[in-house]
This record gives sequence, C-alpha cells and structure tokens, in this order.
Amino acid sequence: MNVQKLVLLTGFALFAVSCGTAKTYMVNAKSGTQTGGTAKFTQKGDEVIMKLDVTNLTPGIHAVHIHEKGDCSAADGTSTGGHWNPAKDDHGKWGAEHFHMGDIGNLVADQTGTATLTFKTTKWCLGCADESKNIIGKGLIVHADKDDFHTQPTGNAGGRVGCVEIK
Repeated sequence: MNVQKLVLLTGFALFAVSCGTAKTYMVNAKSGTQTGGTAKFTQKGDEVIMKLDVTNLTPGIHAVHIHEKGDCSAADGTSTGGHWNPAKDDHGKWGAEHFHMGDIGNLVADQTGTATLTFKTTKWCLGCADESKNIIGKGLIVHADKDDFHTQPTGNAGGRVGCVEIK
C-alpha cells in the first residue's frame, strides 16, 4: 500500500509541475486612450511566456516595458515607476550587451489598432524567491511610441497608454 501511495503522490507532483502557472490580466487604458486587451503570463519549468494582446492602439510601433511597481492608479500610468532594472544596467535591447530586465521591446499595431506580442525568457519567474527575476508585483506598460533601444533610461518610448498590474 505504501508503494501505491508513493506512486500516486509522484504522479500528482509531476502533473503539477508539467501544468505550470498561468495568470491573465486586463490591459488598463491610460493617458486618455481607449487601449485595452490582455496580458497572459505562463511559467513552465524555468521559462516564462508572456502573450500580450492589445486593442485600440494607434497604428504603428509601441514599446513594451516591465516597470518597478504593479500600480496602475495614476491616470497617466506613472504610478508604476521607472523600468524594472534590478541589476542597474543601461537601457537597451533585450539580449544585447546592456538592457534592463524590463526592456521587452516593441510591438506593432495594425491599421485596426490591434497588436500581439509573444515573449519568452528564463530570466523571469512568477512568484519565485529571487527578486532579480520575480515579475509578480511589477507593472507592464505599453507606450505611445517605439523604443529606440538607445536613449537612457527610457528608450524615448513616449507616454504610457496601457498598464497591467502583475499580481
């Protein structure tokens, strides 16, 4: 009987690990826009996958960043603070020599204002003890303009048109 319990518990543990963690959040409109949509974060093993579906954007390129605070209370989204940058690196393009942990990049809105971005990384986690990786408690911002990957510290990305509280 003990062997059966052990096998059953092992099976449940493997099932739980293989399922991962998934959380979906609404995109809140900011700065007088009608921006909307969803941000879904899924962790499978060491990898976090972010799927961002945004609506009612101005057609064109928009920067996306993770910011320090999961607080979308300000009308212009500034309550999220600056870019999440636990290592105090220069702003840049993800994967380049210098970049913030919050430097996701750009998404492109089509003529209807709809945009989708899927981003995968092992540099983030959902709720782990490592504060240099944990994105729970942070804010996701969709900006009015594109990220130039150069201008410090923001990438010249413009105002904040969409906000997500990652809880």
